[in-house]
Amino acid sequence: MTDVTLAFDDNEYIPAVAQDAESGEVLMLAYVTEAALEKTRETGYAHYYSRSRDELWKKGGTSGHTQEIEEIRVDCDGDALLYRIDQSGGACHTGYESCFHRTLDGEEVGEKVFEPDDVY
Repeated sequence: MTDVTLAFDDNEYIPAVAQDAESGEVLMLAYVTEAALEKTRETGYAHYYSRSRDELWKKGGTSGHTQEIEEIRVDCDGDALLYRIDQSGGACHTGYESCFHRTLDGEEVGEKVFEPDDVY
């Protein structure tokens, strides 16, 4: 499936950071299994593994806010991925452009781009 060895953990998934390919902004962190990565490569759209629902899911499957893959990078240890993506709509299910929309002190620093109640 890949030319590099990936170090999936005991739960058989690794973290994937989604980064806007144009701006460089980090939009979200999720997890992938080998099946999710295979589906991502097959379709060109980000697929992840939901640990809470114990299932594979396509980003934007409900909201329509998809992530088209521009490039997938692997870190030096092979235990994390970087999805460089073209994000349609907001990446965060709370309505923000990025899941990283607040500081540790609770200050809102991100932009809200949709109302979750209108989408979910």
